[in-house]
Amino acid sequence: MEIKRDEYVERLFSKSWNGKVKIITGLRRSGKSFLLRRLYKNELINRGESMDSFIEIDLESAEDARFRNPLVLLDYVKSKTCDHNRRYYVFIDEIQRSYKVKNEGVDESKVAEEDRDLLYITFYDVLSSMMKLENVDVYVTGSNSRMLSSDIVSHFRDRGSEIKVYPLCFREFYDYTGMDKSDALEEYLMHGGMPTAVFEKGESEKRMYLSGLHTNVYMKDIMERNNLKNDVILDALTDTLYSSVGSLTNPHKLASTTCSVLGQRVSDSTIKRYLEILEDSYLINGAKRYDVKGRKYFSSIQKYYATDLGLRNARLNFRQQERSHLMENLIYNELIIRGYSVDVGVVEVSVSSDGKRKQRQYEIDFVVNTGNDKVYIQSALNIDTEEKKRQETFSLLHSNDFFRKIVVLGGNERRWTDESGIEYIGVIPFLLKEKML
Repeated sequence: MEIKRDEYVERLFSKSWNGKVKIITGLRRSGKSFLLRRLYKNELINRGESMDSFIEIDLESAEDARFRNPLVLLDYVKSKTCDHNRRYYVFIDEIQRSYKVKNEGVDESKVAEEDRDLLYITFYDVLSSMMKLENVDVYVTGSNSRMLSSDIVSHFRDRGSEIKVYPLCFREFYDYTGMDKSDALEEYLMHGGMPTAVFEKGESEKRMYLSGLHTNVYMKDIMERNNLKNDVILDALTDTLYSSVGSLTNPHKLASTTCSVLGQRVSDSTIKRYLEILEDSYLINGAKRYDVKGRKYFSSIQKYYATDLGLRNARLNFRQQERSHLMENLIYNELIIRGYSVDVGVVEVSVSSDGKRKQRQYEIDFVVNTGNDKVYIQSALNIDTEEKKRQETFSLLHSNDFFRKIVVLGGNERRWTDESGIEYIGVIPFLLKEKML
């Protein structure tokens, strides 16, 4: 039995034959290749494409290692798509494994120093050439956001379409497992949505797989890609971020924490670089801090969330299970998967203290940007007392605007609205009702 990911398949269909390279990005082992080469391919065949319309290349495999040379790759694709009366689909897995080769037909002595990079042919050049083949629709997968996502603008401009693939969301997980809703939530909070972990039957097997995946695939890949040697700073920073998901921080604060853990000085610039590396690998996501009333962003303070809770928990040996933090991380991931831009909100309120008026900042967990509109979301395990309800809704009530306001609670509660217009709903129906926002 396979896990259906119909929304991603439809996104691919919506971008097919649009004259652009389809760039499928995301965390390694999150199902990018399966989506492209099994689910999407099968649906194309169901809709009338022939089996021999597909050219599939996996740059991580030993069998296809020769195609890491971009010129060899281009020649091969051209040789397989020479019948101009037919349509072909080219699928290339892990395109970042391609290396650059020098263009031997250029006199290097006549090239200015600042243009020396242009002496090399890269996979960007090859993909640009493939795009000119009118009978070819090109799809690539990759696991490095800096190399792929950010370079779409500079190398492809309006000629690249990015589809971000995430680990299974709760709805996909629930539909596949068929578990009781509450049991499914507990399992998902503990072991996350990495597809292979979901397939594992026993708890020990899940944990062993997730621990090995984080250590032997992600961390090793990061170190190799960035030429790091047994980097204890990376390990310490990763543990710190995972231990404090949903906490406001900045490079200086993280540098101080890492310094105290390691007993050695760590600069802010080093931490900033390592944060970029972790985000580039899709292990973490950063959310900027936004002043709701002032309508401006704070420059350095952010929150960081783990892309997959199972990987986060495995890295920490399943020790730190603060439910409020896990639920906040879960809600953030769900909003990102649904395609929203998400910030951390701040509301400044004048309050009386010791007979004096003071400006204090109160947090709105998530400011969700929905086109020209916004939705404010607060994550709260419960509001079982009036004081608890007041604490959770104070920032929402003092935003001084009319945007929609939602408090997501920790269970399976049905949606209801209080006298102030604030909506309340349990996290389970919130996760299962995709169109709620």
